[in-house]
Amino acid sequence: MPERLFVCTPSKLGAFEDCPRRYRYAYVDRPAPPKGPPWAHNSLGASVHTALKNWYALPVDRRRPEVLPTLLKGTWVREGYRDDEQERAAYRRALGWLEAYVDGLDPADEPVGVERVVAVKTGVLAFNGRTDRIDSRPGEQGSELVIVDYKTGRTGLDADDARGSQALALYAYAAERVFRRPCRRVELHHLPTGTVAGHDHTTDSLARHLSRAEGAARDIMAAEREVADGADPDAAFPTAPGPRCGWCDYRRACPAGAQAPGKEPWAAVERLAEPAAGEG
Repeated sequence: MPERLFVCTPSKLGAFEDCPRRYRYAYVDRPAPPKGPPWAHNSLGASVHTALKNWYALPVDRRRPEVLPTLLKGTWVREGYRDDEQERAAYRRALGWLEAYVDGLDPADEPVGVERVVAVKTGVLAFNGRTDRIDSRPGEQGSELVIVDYKTGRTGLDADDARGSQALALYAYAAERVFRRPCRRVELHHLPTGTVAGHDHTTDSLARHLSRAEGAARDIMAAEREVADGADPDAAFPTAPGPRCGWCDYRRACPAGAQAPGKEPWAAVERLAEPAAGEG
């Protein structure tokens, strides 16, 4: 019998590469351990992403900056904030990011896809993922696709972040096959700073990312088989202790993670409010 394909998303692969134990808690153990409280930075990011999706859903003549407060209020996720004051400050910052970002967009430009799912099968993977945006731009041999990913974290991003992102590379690989058009350019649009970090992949660099993803999939399937055959789940899915432990949804369920100081649900949003180096 042929080996089954590993059904995955970028977040599923990323969970295993970050920490196999976190992958186990999220995707293997049933019932899964309870998660910690919701994170304010996730709420902020989701609110901004959905507002931009809804902006593109408007008719072209209504894509104006003055609609943004209504769009953001309509998509605002309130979970995780320390108090109303912090939430209001986060809303004001998010609105400012959106207004500055939209000011640089041509309302008449229609993306190929917004929140578009792309999927592809290989000999190992059945991959699917939801892209923030897929643009069409002129290329050397006609129109080419560009993967755009919105970011709302505090730290600015550079070309190495775009080049090293497995998720963006897999999106590009899948989009090229779904739309039958070249897709090599990937971009991280960092709304807090208004910067764009981009990278132009080659056939070889996309193949390397795909090979890495397939390798992770094989490791995951091997670990799952070990557990099904009676192996110790802790040995099959070891922990990878580090700074991420403080932000892990399953920190309280993990003996190693519980040793790390936990972060408050609003901590990342609080850092967003701090002046960057050289400011203030």
